Amino acid sequence: MTTEFSLQHIIREPKTENKKAPVLILLHGYGSDENDLFSFAEELPDDLFIISAKAPYTMQPYGNAWYAIHWDNNDGKFSDDLQAITSRDTIRDFIDEVIEKYPIDPNNINLLGFSQGSILSYAVALSYPEKIKSVIALSGYVNKGIITKDFENNDFSNLKFYCSHGSADQVIPVDWARKTKPFLDELGIENSYSEFPVGHGVAPQNFFELKDWLVKRL
Repeated sequence: MTTEFSLQHIIREPKTENKKAPVLILLHGYGSDENDLFSFAEELPDDLFIISAKAPYTMQPYGNAWYAIHWDNNDGKFSDDLQAITSRDTIRDFIDEVIEKYPIDPNNINLLGFSQGSILSYAVALSYPEKIKSVIALSGYVNKGIITKDFENNDFSNLKFYCSHGSADQVIPVDWARKTKPFLDELGIENSYSEFPVGHGVAPQNFFELKDWLVKRL
């Protein structure tokens, strides 16, 4: 565990020595921690430098969040967009620190996010596309309220997305996720969108598909 960074995190170095390794930053979901998605690490390509980050807001009795989700009697649940924007820029700063401290390729930074981590991955990549090569966005959606102003004018020519969702997701409605592809198409961003017959989780066939997608683009 390292602490001299904006975000606590754990790493898996490449199995082969590489001074400029491609990097995959894992961003977990609400109420989880950096160990959750790290279970994917052993199944991912050996040449990847894998970094699993821990969200900054501690929850009780355990777990972490990238931003609070509030429940009220009138509108149901809603996201704390101000906290989400803070986390978006913390991740941006963390990427710069990672480039400075680890032997990785600054032009091959990839994000993999699940749920809240996926929502933040969209926000980081669409706000700062010059920093990100590709995004694997699992069980999330685009929250335009946490993307930088005038993001539509950014240069997305080198950015790519793999998006997937469970068709029976009980946490984030699949209808929200289905808006992603037309939204990214409109911006001229290369993307693919898949659905799997599961709830709020990653089916085995989903994992194999995203892994294959990632390997082809490293």
